[in-house]
Amino acid sequence: MYFDNAATTVVKPTQVAEAMFKVISSQKYGGNPSRGSHEYAINSLSIVNKCRQNIKKLFGLREEDEVVFTANATEALNIAIKGTLSEGDHVLATELDHNSVLRPIYQLEKIGVEHDFVGLKDGVLDYEQLEEKVKSNTKVLVCTHASNVTGELLDIKLLSDFCKKHKLTFILDASQTAGVIPINMLEQDIDILCFTGHKSLYGPQGIGGLCFKEGITIDPLITGGSGIDSFNHSQPNVYPEKLEAGTLNVVGIAGLNEGIEYILNKGIEDIRKIVATNVNRFIDALEQMDNVILYTQRKRPVAGVVSLNIGNIDSETISDVLVEDFDIAIRPGAHCAPLVHKALGTEKQGIVRFSFSSFNTIEEVDFAINAIKTIVTEVD
Repeated sequence: MYFDNAATTVVKPTQVAEAMFKVISSQKYGGNPSRGSHEYAINSLSIVNKCRQNIKKLFGLREEDEVVFTANATEALNIAIKGTLSEGDHVLATELDHNSVLRPIYQLEKIGVEHDFVGLKDGVLDYEQLEEKVKSNTKVLVCTHASNVTGELLDIKLLSDFCKKHKLTFILDASQTAGVIPINMLEQDIDILCFTGHKSLYGPQGIGGLCFKEGITIDPLITGGSGIDSFNHSQPNVYPEKLEAGTLNVVGIAGLNEGIEYILNKGIEDIRKIVATNVNRFIDALEQMDNVILYTQRKRPVAGVVSLNIGNIDSETISDVLVEDFDIAIRPGAHCAPLVHKALGTEKQGIVRFSFSSFNTIEEVDFAINAIKTIVTEVD
């Protein structure tokens, strides 16, 4: 049974694979989108445009050219962070953030970009530190929408209001929330949204993107072929071509489009309810067990993640037992989010992370509960 959906969803709508196979097998999508007027290029472009339309609808954008395709959220975050910051700037992030946010920030330190991290208090983000750490040269606030370790869902209104007050660019990492938590960039005043396709958008690995509001300027991270303005020494200064150098992943975009269409047709609120039911049922049971340490707290809204430890047993050991004795797949360790573990004191032990999809059933959740109960009983 699979409970590692915060890494990659394994169970996806059947039409995702069907759409990808069609692109590969039909011999009608060989051309590069926007690189030719023949049928093959036009067919590829139609898939790309349709996916841009669906992303626009999903995230509440004004225009389709405000959607940029990338390989994943990591690339999108690198483009967003490095494309909006320069020497002398200051950036705020949080201790909840993934290395996809942290490492670009550390890299920019070498060219004179300063940074500060908003910390945790009692295991959740301490919003009061925002005002304490903002500076006169602060230009960007970048943060996760939901922690991939604890599942904590951040207060977007509070964060966007803070950014408006201080005239900051607000970059949101929606890796854990896109497709399961409603997001509207215009209504929520999110300047740049970074997402990946292979989690709750039910797309394949190797496709993601970023979306941005009108008026936001982002310098390109990668330059190269664009299909337009070929004699220009620089990347064309029009979107999305400015940030989409090279050939797009049409096969991945086809799969992503079908994943998003599934979400739009089913309704994101319905998907969220299914995930929340799984999460709450799991937490309810864990709270009754002795020797289980829960890091996912009800005092804040959470996404589809529930994290725990059993006594002082190493998280890798618990993961091995779950796989070998119960055929349950979870994620142990540090989850590429070191500052969270430092704040929680779990650097050495790591954390056992269960992450739920709308395709997980109540029967599967109950099986996982009984597995944890068995392990706890044996430890006692």
